[in-house]
Amino acid sequence: MATTAAAVEVPPAPETIVWLETPEALNQWLDRVSGLPLVLDTEFERVNTFHPIPGLVQLGAGSEFFLVDPGIAEQSDRFRSVLGDPGVIKLLYAMSEDLELFRHWLDLEPRGVIDLQIGAALAGAGFSVGYARLVEELFGETLDKTATRSDWLKRPLSEAQQRYAVEDIRFLEPLYRWVIPRLRERGLEQAMIEESARFAQEQSGQENPEQHYLKLRAGWTLKPTQQLALRELVLWREQQCRKLDRPRNRVLADPILIAIAERMPDTARALSGIDGLPPVVVRKYGELLVSLVNQARESGDASTLKRIAPPLTRDEQGVLKEIKKRFRKSAEVSGVPIELLAPRKRLEKVIQDRSIRDQAFFQGWRSKVLEPVRTEIEELLRS
Repeated sequence: MATTAAAVEVPPAPETIVWLETPEALNQWLDRVSGLPLVLDTEFERVNTFHPIPGLVQLGAGSEFFLVDPGIAEQSDRFRSVLGDPGVIKLLYAMSEDLELFRHWLDLEPRGVIDLQIGAALAGAGFSVGYARLVEELFGETLDKTATRSDWLKRPLSEAQQRYAVEDIRFLEPLYRWVIPRLRERGLEQAMIEESARFAQEQSGQENPEQHYLKLRAGWTLKPTQQLALRELVLWREQQCRKLDRPRNRVLADPILIAIAERMPDTARALSGIDGLPPVVVRKYGELLVSLVNQARESGDASTLKRIAPPLTRDEQGVLKEIKKRFRKSAEVSGVPIELLAPRKRLEKVIQDRSIRDQAFFQGWRSKVLEPVRTEIEELLRS
């Protein structure tokens, strides 16, 4: 559990909220604070769309905090270059959605990002602790979260929204200054940097539409040709979601795609007999969906298809239980939450691959933490 950060000074809340109202003003400010860590957050809308819609950018350095309209930020070449510069530290908290927004909005991969939720976990604050809770525990201030789900696309923003937006970044640098000495004591400062970079890279890779079918874990029972059909159906849905800018379930839900792949219908009439498949979808896309299924059937070559991972067998569950004991031992010695050190899906993959040696996830800082139990883990995997 986190301890109060009494020695860490927190910048006061600004009396007046300031906006950077032109790309030139944003460029000039970024030049002026060059060399300082930037604190960064975004607000967006994503209720009925596939991609998040940017509503606001919050930026700060030192004791300065600014709000920026997305239209201003996207016109700033300096803003884009700073986001992509690995030499400029960007401090965020629970950054996955922010990174996704930048990828789709500005078509870039932010680099040099530090996720302070990861840093706080490594520093002993607990796994996946919310920002507001951590601010209250460390700095004794309660954040007003009533504006969280408000409309960030409207203008003008209310005073409460603007205050909320600034509060979301005001404590990031103090949190960073609380985290760093604790990580140094534990020898985990580099771990925060590595894990933030790995997380950002992994988040980017997960958006490959050709691999999204692998996330439909319930499809593991399908035969190879059926999984080939499922891959094509899921790829089509991904393309439609992007084209129509609609959430996946608004186009076709996962269970329906699996049902189509399982049934392998060869006519639109056969397709219409699948439970839960809306008639409007059959009328609009029936022939296309059948053609995708027929294409998978006729190709007959699923030998190179990556299969959806099955659940662990009973014997594998036993091995997992024993290996998890070793991971838990390392987690307790290092003070790293086991949920961060070895997420369950990662442990399951270790069991299925029967190896930890070639998995990038368990290299770097994890390799050092696991070194005392590595031989035991490898022996269990060989058994």
